[in-house]
Order: sequence, then structure tokens, then C-alpha cells
Amino acid sequence: MAVGTKGLESLELDTFEDERLVDELKKAKEELFNLRFQAATGQLESHGRLRAVKKDIARIYTVIRERELGIRATPAPVEAAPAAAKKTKKAKAEAEAPAETAETKEA
Repeated sequence: MAVGTKGLESLELDTFEDERLVDELKKAKEELFNLRFQAATGQLESHGRLRAVKKDIARIYTVIRERELGIRATPAPVEAAPAAAKKTKKAKAEAEAPAETAETKEA
């Protein structure tokens, strides 16, 4: 990777869904525009960043095109964990406490 990239490796891009790839592409294009503007006005400090962003854009376009051609597989959507599994210990204890009192009343 070139100095200054956001870490967009092709293996990491494989895990992104299509919408996220498009979002990353949009962000990279905006950054490239800003860097070109800074270069034109003489405010750009790191010219290597221009090159790195261009490579990131090319990487994203490559992944998108390979998915269109069927060379790369589109990742399966990850389902969110059920809300019940995310309960805290306190919430679990409170949920169990009323059940215990109902059992004791029946007995």
C-alpha cells in the first residue's frame, strides 16, 4: 500500500456490500476533488496522497467490475443479531425475576 491510503485493500473491499462500495467510491472522489483543488491553489502538503486516492478509486472500480462479470462473489448480507441476545446482565436478571415470582405464587 502506498503511504496515506485509508487501508482499502482488495481483500477488505471483497467484504463490502455494493452500496458500501459506492459510498466509498463517492468519498474517494470527493477527496480527490479536494486534493486537486488544494494542489491548484498551492495548499497541498502531501502530493503522494493524490496518487494513493487515485489507486483507491481504481481498486474500487475493479472490484465493482469484477462483481459485474462474476469474477468476484458478492458477499452475503450479514443479519443483525436478535435484540434478545444483546440484553445486559441487569436486564436479564430483571426479566427472570418476575417469572420466579409468578412460579412461587402458583405453588
